[in-house]
Amino acid sequence: MSKRKLILYISMSLDGFIATQDDDLSWLSVVQKEGEDYGYTAFNETVDTYIVGRKTYDVVMKLTGGVFPPAQQHTCYILTRQAQESNNGVTYYAGDIEELIARLKGEEGKNIYCDGGAEVVKLLMDKNLIDEYIVSVIPIVLGDGKRLFRGGTPRINLKAMPSKQYDTGLVQLHYVKA
Repeated sequence: MSKRKLILYISMSLDGFIATQDDDLSWLSVVQKEGEDYGYTAFNETVDTYIVGRKTYDVVMKLTGGVFPPAQQHTCYILTRQAQESNNGVTYYAGDIEELIARLKGEEGKNIYCDGGAEVVKLLMDKNLIDEYIVSVIPIVLGDGKRLFRGGTPRINLKAMPSKQYDTGLVQLHYVKA
């Protein structure tokens, strides 16, 4: 039996936002440092499947001029409410999220990477499907925007793993399901 895990790997501002109201992500650049990827390359080697919501996918496609970088490395699922034809190396999925995650976890392979957005995170948390949370806290207060954790989910007990602090002020929190 496969031991694949679903891992949320995402960044947020100190006050809990993953984007501004108008989907601006430029604030992430406050921690850009040549040669520093905050463990992303090492993490990326542990995953082979990528899950993201359609709104986040659309934002990435707009920011990258129509290229979806994760599709070049991973099997990609775009969670959506409306079934669509697969294209650009991604599969649009409009079915039951528990069925998808159970199927993926039952297959041989590496871990499963979830990158948001907030609606997808809430849906996965509502069903207690996330096995690990790796959240990079960016040293900035946005004051407003799109929250990572929307609230209203059932209680989920977590166990803290070692956190990492970087000289840019980024703090990477790591939790696993208790």
